[in-house]
Amino acid sequence: MLLKNELAEVAQLIDQANKKNIKVSDKSIDWHLDHLLKVIINVSKVLKKSNPSDYSSNFNFIRSVIFILNFIPRGKGKAPRSVHPPDNITKEDLLKQLEGAKQQINNIKDLHSKSNFKHPYFGLLNLKQTVKFLNLHTVHHLKICRDINK
Repeated sequence: MLLKNELAEVAQLIDQANKKNIKVSDKSIDWHLDHLLKVIINVSKVLKKSNPSDYSSNFNFIRSVIFILNFIPRGKGKAPRSVHPPDNITKEDLLKQLEGAKQQINNIKDLHSKSNFKHPYFGLLNLKQTVKFLNLHTVHHLKICRDINK
């Protein structure tokens, strides 16, 4: 399964969800977990609904740099409202979203290679690029959670 280790780490972090460290992030661990799970779920749904014939290869400088460096720098992006966590995040909500993310990830593995998702900074991504983005994004937020826990 894609993101298997990362989602296992999410599950372990749920018990420390209320931790916060202003020196690392103004958001707590639960915010980062909720956000990354919402991204996995929503992006996977968009991929499934996409029309492969709508995809055409395109160059995007920002995407190229991020994908080559293999990490997302902190504090540079702004999440769309659709993946903003609510004010009150419960352990039950996180567990439910974790299961939803696992299901969605399983559902995208057999999609057409030109299934696509339009990212606000990276442009139109095909399946392979979207999987790379999901991995980079998830690892980005897990690193922040690890630093909060230090």
